[in-house]
Amino acid sequence: MSSPFLWGTASAAFQVEGALSEDGRAPSVWDVFAARPGAIRDGHSPAAACDHYHRWSEDVDLLDRLGVNAYRFSIAWPRVVPRGSGAVNKAGLDFYDRLVDALVERGITPLPTLFHWDLPQALEDAGGWLARDTSKAFADYTAVVADRLGDRVGRWITLNEPVVHMAYGHAFGIHAPGRTLDVPEVLRVAHHLLLAHGLAAAELRSRGLEALLTNNLSPVRAPEHATDADLAAGAAYDALHNRLFTDPVLTGAHPDLSAFGVPEVPGVREGDLDLISGSVDGIGVNYYNPSLVLAPEEGSGLPFALGEITGVPTTAFGWPVVPEGLTETLVGLTDRYGSALPPLYVTENGCSCRDEVEDGRVTDPERIAYLEGHIAAVDAARERGADVRGYFVWTLTDNFEWAEGYHQRFGLVHVDHATQTRTPKDSFARYRDIIAARTAVP
Repeated sequence: MSSPFLWGTASAAFQVEGALSEDGRAPSVWDVFAARPGAIRDGHSPAAACDHYHRWSEDVDLLDRLGVNAYRFSIAWPRVVPRGSGAVNKAGLDFYDRLVDALVERGITPLPTLFHWDLPQALEDAGGWLARDTSKAFADYTAVVADRLGDRVGRWITLNEPVVHMAYGHAFGIHAPGRTLDVPEVLRVAHHLLLAHGLAAAELRSRGLEALLTNNLSPVRAPEHATDADLAAGAAYDALHNRLFTDPVLTGAHPDLSAFGVPEVPGVREGDLDLISGSVDGIGVNYYNPSLVLAPEEGSGLPFALGEITGVPTTAFGWPVVPEGLTETLVGLTDRYGSALPPLYVTENGCSCRDEVEDGRVTDPERIAYLEGHIAAVDAARERGADVRGYFVWTLTDNFEWAEGYHQRFGLVHVDHATQTRTPKDSFARYRDIIAARTAVP
């Protein structure tokens, strides 16, 4: 008998928990980065976020009302192993133990992510993802959490969107830890992230648990009347964004990165790719929009440039709304990797809207249309042979949206960040009705 399709929502510890210095939790790279003047829009502080650390029971009740059968959340590494390695913080583990118990009691499958960008600052001080030892520390942390929760949690995500953490955090400096490294060192970071996944997957599998890897994927669009240079730029972008963290785990090889002037990925040792290859029991797909890729201007420093997709609606973030891009992504993975591809899960999909509470209600027709369009896109991909087994909306509650602070509202539930009052939006009711219709017993 096959497992039921997973309908859920997704969140991340740093974006919702708050309580950044409570219960023995130590600082992460995002605590330090957010304290930099100008790093976060309008100086918004993540200190409280959605106060999920104290209001988790209320949030689980919301999930129950929503009717989801799965919840993707992340575990804060610095709350469990404050210095990244060494001493374990029992109080931190207790928090996630209570959360998992509450989910299971309500028939909601927990899907934890072990790393959603909040590296313990102590590890960053010791070299961060430039240091191979960080990969080993991640595996040790994984073992600690799996030993505590693995009796109730069978499926785990190791890393969330490593390409974004690599690029925004280590090349462009607009996310934590705010580094601006040269290309070879950025790719060293990539390899150590992949190695961390491989080592963590081995720990999970040795305990009879499944290991997933979640990637941010974006189908490449060429401009009208594309030149050979435009097409070459698209191939370079695809290799970096879509294949750098997918090819090694599915094929055991890196994509062609010659356009970046690097003949091989630094830091790879004998046996690394053997460990990384075949290390996934599922691929998480985070999809928001396609990318229009153009030939770069001379001297830009990158082998591609990004253009603006026009003629479609946009979110409050300015992102183009293109549901068929999700179908393209899921079917493209299926065609590209064939029998090497494990089951797929849409682990994030959602949009930011300009939501306001009026007379106790939040009307968000744009988000409803977005969800309906993208769920239909998943259906279309499944009809074309993609083995998709779950769909998770980003996100349950309006949260701390990284460098944007509280300006972008992605939630199905509105949060007044001054009072922490939660108000389910119209999209909450619509998603509830979709799930109910899809899961009703004939």
